[in-house]
Amino acid sequence: MEGIMKTAVMTGIRKVEVTNRPIPVPAENEVLVKVEYVGICGSDLHYYEAGRIGDFIVEPPFILGHEAGGIVVETGSNVRNLKVGDRVALEPGKTCGTCEFCKSGKYNLCPDVVFFATPPVDGVFQEYAVHDAGLCFPIPDNMSTMEAALIEPLAVGLHAAIQGGAGIGQTAVVTGAGCIGLVSLMALKAMGVSRVYVVDVMEKRLQKALELGADGVINGREEDAVAKIMEWTNGAGCDLSIETAGTEITTTQLIQMEKKGSTIVLVGYSASGKLTLPVSTALDKELTFKTVFRYRNIYPMAIEAVAQGKIKIKDIVTNIFELDEIADALEQSVENKADIVKGVIKI
Repeated sequence: MEGIMKTAVMTGIRKVEVTNRPIPVPAENEVLVKVEYVGICGSDLHYYEAGRIGDFIVEPPFILGHEAGGIVVETGSNVRNLKVGDRVALEPGKTCGTCEFCKSGKYNLCPDVVFFATPPVDGVFQEYAVHDAGLCFPIPDNMSTMEAALIEPLAVGLHAAIQGGAGIGQTAVVTGAGCIGLVSLMALKAMGVSRVYVVDVMEKRLQKALELGADGVINGREEDAVAKIMEWTNGAGCDLSIETAGTEITTTQLIQMEKKGSTIVLVGYSASGKLTLPVSTALDKELTFKTVFRYRNIYPMAIEAVAQGKIKIKDIVTNIFELDEIADALEQSVENKADIVKGVIKI
């Protein structure tokens, strides 16, 4: 398909412009997707606001966005699993397939992954994108392409719940009620966890957690989260927790409120990359710590959960913006985190 498309290009710190670029051409094992929705991720906001995440540094011009859903409009000559008209969710990371991690099934740990919107790889805040056909997952008729775009963050929440051994009869706590905290909540409930409590300091996010199925919420600025969890569990503590806030305070609180022998799953990155924690308490309780880096082998499961209505992922969205509004959308998302829980761009 020849032609020109709109593309949102980051030209500097907190500067994004919508410009025209040629529509890309799919290689033999790729498909061309008409992008319909792209979620605004926390990593997009970090790159937009600071120009870097750790050692990954934006060198403009650069395209943000990696949570995408759309429609296949052209297929490469070797593609057999997809056809024009298929609606798909795009898994954004292409791995080498030959390293020890790929071969063992832990492909999310591949050192040579090429991931949308991770410098120097451009993302998909644009009208069309080419992607490996094997990483484009068809969605059923009862799902929308906006839901397809939200499969990516949901995959993180499901991976966290699986890492923690979530199951029926447990009591769990999630710290942080941003997008990843909320999808973790939804994943835990879908996997049968009996009670899930959510801790945050932003009231609108806590109200969204209640809407999405939380059994109780705690405003950590107003209440002692540890005391409240111990009250709700009759002094027993929780069986499982997922930490998405990335702070020393919340991680310490989880160590204090955990039941002996239980598991803490660390998902959120701290601003400094370092935490000082009460390790002696963790040792006394023989706690298990698990960590999360993206996800692996989750997309089919996530799509099935949404298609069957077990996870109402679209309910996480609080704001929808047009592509032409992307500069304002990113700026609002940075400045108004208390109200914009999850924004998406309609392409």
